[in-house]
Amino acid sequence: MHSIFISWKKPGRLFPVVVLIMLFAMKSDAQSAEEIIQRIKTKLEKINDYVAEGKMKTNVAFIKAPIATVKVYYKKPDKLLILNETGISFIPKGAVNININNVFVNMQAFDIIDAGRDNAGLRIIKLLPKDDTADIVLSTLYVDEKSLSVKRSKTTTKENGTYELEMSYGKFSEYGLPDKVIFSFNTKDYKLPKGITLDYDDGVERGEEKLKNKKGTVEISYKSYTINKGIDNSIFKR
Repeated sequence: MHSIFISWKKPGRLFPVVVLIMLFAMKSDAQSAEEIIQRIKTKLEKINDYVAEGKMKTNVAFIKAPIATVKVYYKKPDKLLILNETGISFIPKGAVNININNVFVNMQAFDIIDAGRDNAGLRIIKLLPKDDTADIVLSTLYVDEKSLSVKRSKTTTKENGTYELEMSYGKFSEYGLPDKVIFSFNTKDYKLPKGITLDYDDGVERGEEKLKNKKGTVEISYKSYTINKGIDNSIFKR
């Protein structure tokens, strides 16, 4: 609380004027969590589709996966396809949300809760599903209010474990698209698609025990985006 005391004299009298300014935790000019989410959603809704090119690095302790050139296809509202030069991507089912646009598709299905700020000053916003049967249990977003960008997110699901996104922005920030994405997941919640085999670091067959208590990451560094040029739906039928 700040107090400003102003006084002046008139003949025979002293007239004190006291101005009290109360600072509340929620300032009148601060954005609410709902307003922030809506502004980010409006920004991302300008993107109907894109094709992105970049490099993908897979870090899973027991799998040999070289850095690969990738193409990422996205089409509103939630179509996503990641192709690499080898034709194989070690990415779990939850990776549909490796594209931040998909996080905002069904925002009306969540209750939005303001959870304050972290040590870096990012706004923490929690998303709780209104439907108890939804696969997502909780999503937490860490938002830079000035740039209206999501820097980190953490999502816990019923079927696909917990996964995290960390994003950095640069030349594509105008569209809310990251230059770099790091997707982290629990390998114990991942199952290789049928018919796909990979090389393992120890040269032995994969056992279920090898997936337990491990953490994997998929890192994509984008070099270009082609935005709103149109993508045929057939590209996603693979």
